[in-house]
Amino acid sequence: MMNKIILASKSKVRKEILDLNNIKCEVVPSNVDEESIKVSLINNKASPELISKNLAEVKANKISTKFRDQLVLGADSVIDLNGNIISKPENRIKALSILKDLNNKSHYLISSVCISKNGSMIWNFTDKAKLTMKNFSEDELKTYLSKISDDALFSYNVYQIEGIGKTLFSNIEGDKDTIMGLPIKKIKEYLINFN
Repeated sequence: MMNKIILASKSKVRKEILDLNNIKCEVVPSNVDEESIKVSLINNKASPELISKNLAEVKANKISTKFRDQLVLGADSVIDLNGNIISKPENRIKALSILKDLNNKSHYLISSVCISKNGSMIWNFTDKAKLTMKNFSEDELKTYLSKISDDALFSYNVYQIEGIGKTLFSNIEGDKDTIMGLPIKKIKEYLINFN
């Protein structure tokens, strides 16, 4: 198994998942303009799965051009509500609006990972989980948001499944690591077999 990779993401949660699984990584954020890529893909009628996969690939490819012969891991997660992509909130008003949209409904959280080498993707995987949110009043949603720090809210979307975010849901179907943004089992399988 490769003993070190480069993570093209500043996500603390993704780094923690790699650390917990004894995968050494150097963090080199890609800083790609995700929104413009997303808008372009949406305008071309790309599926939520394809959008997630393309964003992970763009991040990994960008960093892998700078580090010859090293494996670079890119990742992306999107929320799919009835075929519409819900992006990370840019402020608390938008966060409340997103929670109201998800309220009492099921949605999919799609996570994609891509491993690139020398500027090209050599492996990718996409997984999705289905989450059903309980029915909350607007005041209850505001109370929930008041307990979430800005850092967490703007980094990880409107819920953190590993924290109090799990209390929002009546049903969760899927892999916890996928929901947290890094389907680690498949990454490990690939790295173990990588020559």
